[in-house]
This record gives sequence, C-alpha cells and structure tokens, in this order.
Amino acid sequence: MSTIKVRDDAPTVVVVGGGAAGLTCAVFAAACDVRVILFEKNEKLGRKLRITGKGRCNVTNNCTVPELMNNIPTNPRFLYSAFNRFSPADTMAFFESIGVPLKTERGRRVFPVSDKAADVVAALADECHRKGVEVRHENVKSLVIEDGAVRGVVTDAGETSADAVVVCTGGLSYPLTGSTGDGYRFAQQAGHSVTPASPSLVPLTAAGHICDAMQGLSLKNVALQIRRQSDDALVYEDFGEMMFTHFGMTGPMILSGSAHLQKNEKYRALIDFKPALDLETLDKRILSDFTAYSTRDLINALDDLLPQKARAVIVSLSGVDPHKKVNAVTQKERAALLSVIKGMPITITGMRPIDEAIITRGGVNIKEINPRTMQSKLCDGLFFAGEVMDVDAYTGGYNLQIAFATAVCAAEGAAVSAQERKNAGL
Repeated sequence: MSTIKVRDDAPTVVVVGGGAAGLTCAVFAAACDVRVILFEKNEKLGRKLRITGKGRCNVTNNCTVPELMNNIPTNPRFLYSAFNRFSPADTMAFFESIGVPLKTERGRRVFPVSDKAADVVAALADECHRKGVEVRHENVKSLVIEDGAVRGVVTDAGETSADAVVVCTGGLSYPLTGSTGDGYRFAQQAGHSVTPASPSLVPLTAAGHICDAMQGLSLKNVALQIRRQSDDALVYEDFGEMMFTHFGMTGPMILSGSAHLQKNEKYRALIDFKPALDLETLDKRILSDFTAYSTRDLINALDDLLPQKARAVIVSLSGVDPHKKVNAVTQKERAALLSVIKGMPITITGMRPIDEAIITRGGVNIKEINPRTMQSKLCDGLFFAGEVMDVDAYTGGYNLQIAFATAVCAAEGAAVSAQERKNAGL
C-alpha cells in the first residue's frame, strides 16, 4: 500500500481523539491537501469503536435522511446539513471503498460482513496511514489559544502548533475506552458552554422483584410503552427486543426509550407480550389452551403461550391462584390475566450509571457551532465532531452516522480554514 506524501509547506490540522469521528475526520482532512496529526491517548486506536454493536459495529442505518432525522431526539435540525453532505448511503459507499464489505440486517442496521468491529477500525487506520496521517499516542492536556484563535495543542510530550484543531474526544460513556470528558474542558477553555452530561442509550433500573424473577429472559416481537407517572402521558413506544436483568431491563427498545427520560420525572413501563393479538383474539387463544389442558393448574397451562420465566410473574400479577384448575378459572380472572399479558406494569426507578451508557446526552452547545462546517463560532480554527457535541440518537447505527457525517464536515471545514489562515500568515 503506497503512502501519500504531504508537501512540507502544507497547513496543519490537528485531530484530537482516535475514535469513529477522529479517524474519519483524519482521513477526509488528509484528502484535502493538508498535513494531519491525529492524537490518541490510548495505545490502540478506536477502542470504543471496537466494542460497538457487541463487537460487530453497527456502522450506520440503511435509511433516507428524513428517516435518519426522525431517529434523533436531540437537536436533529443542527445535523441536517451534515447528513445531506454525508448520508447513510455515503457512509456505506465509503466503507465499501476502503475494503469493508457491508450487509444490512433487520431494522436496516448495517454491519461489516465479517461481523468484526476490529475490521472497521483497521480499515480506517490503514486509510489514515495511506493518506499520510501522522498518529501520535499522546494525551492532549489543553488547547493553545491566542487572540481568539486556536494555535495548537499541549500534550504530555510538549506543544504542537496547528492551523486548525478538530476535537473528536467523545463524551463520558465507557470511560475505560478513554471517553473521560476531555473535549468538554477544551470547549470551555475556548469559551463554549457545555450542556451537562447524562447517560443516554442506557439500561433502566426497576422497582420490586419482577425483573429479577425474569433475569436473563430475552423477548422478541414484544411491544413497549413508557408512560410518565404524574399524568400517564405516553413518552415512548416501540416494538422489538428487550431483556430482563437483575437490576431491571435492557435491550434495543429499552436503550432507545432511555433517551426520552428526564431525571426529575417518574415513569412506568408496560410490556405487551402478545402485540399481534387483540384482547378478544388472545382470550380465544387462552380458552383454547385451557380446553386442551383442562385438568392442569393454571401455572402449568400456559406453556404454549408464554416464556417459562414469565409465567409465574404474570400469574402472580394477575392475582389469580396459580394452582387453580383452569376449568375453574372465571371470566373475571381470565380478564385479569389478559390485562397483565397485554400490559405488564414495571415501575422504572432510574438509569444505570453513565459509564454503562452507549452514548452521552449533553455536550458542547450546538448554538455555538456552525452546522455546515462544525467550526466554533467563538474561536477561530476550532472545530468539533461526534459525541462531544450535544447531539444523540436512538440505537440502530444512527449515532455512528452522526459521528461520520459531522467528522466529514469538520474535516473539510478545518482544511479550508487551515489553508486560509496559512495563506494569510495568521
């Protein structure tokens, strides 16, 4: 693989952070005839990217831009220009072009054919090398700012001058991968305001022993509603997969639902185990099972209808004696059973810690960033990309699409800014 040589007098763009946004930014900036130095404090590039999608890396969602916008609860309008510059189709074409064959699975989720996130990281790293990006494994401590413009960065190894700097440091989720909020400090150093960070796409904790009793049970094709307790308002609903744990609930639906919860509110979840059946049809199904197992206790007559781990919990919540013979179960008792199957109530007590969150809600105030170039409106030559900004989306490849699209805009914006500043002798 031949390496592109960067001319000696080329302007310098520094990219801080070697994750999804940082690697992509470095690749696209280097294609703009500038010198690119990528700083990553970890020994390996893309540590968080390597564990996304359970190690498979859900790189994007195979959807249109309007569909993409509908899956972003936080500041979607800010991302409109970035998505039109670099859409999910562009993301897919890019990875195919650098040697990562892709496939689309259920929910339009896009993965590498190899099912290996490491292949995505390796391809980005190889492309950085091919384009002449200089990778330095140093910890950036601060920005160098003079007269309202960024002049470089200070690392544990000294100062590096730059004509533009792009901050791609992520948020606070998965801190062991290096996401420790450094980017927030850099932004504040440049005068930016930062929306307080909180977990998003995170498992939910629940009251009582309902979830604990069903620990390990994974459900598919179930419906979820999350309602605010104060007024019973519906704040989120979905259809898909979830799992019960010792502390509460997790899985794709739960993670996406967590993005809608506010710390100062109380919520409850309602789980419909049989969303394809209305009450009348479900009642007929249960009566059919009761006829087939007429001599059994109720708890032993639901084998064909419900998962084993859910039966005792559902019967208990219905208030019907689990050892009552099914031929003696009354219509009223059957209605109580139906009610729980169609809407098992679970009181949500909160979210798991931010270090268990897939992404961080909050970050650099997007009102202080140019949505077309990702350049700071407060500090000349400073750019942002990815999770460090106050943007986030549901699970399903949407957050990585944000990272890639904003990185491309920041790369091109930073390259233009660096060239202009270099030519002007600034």
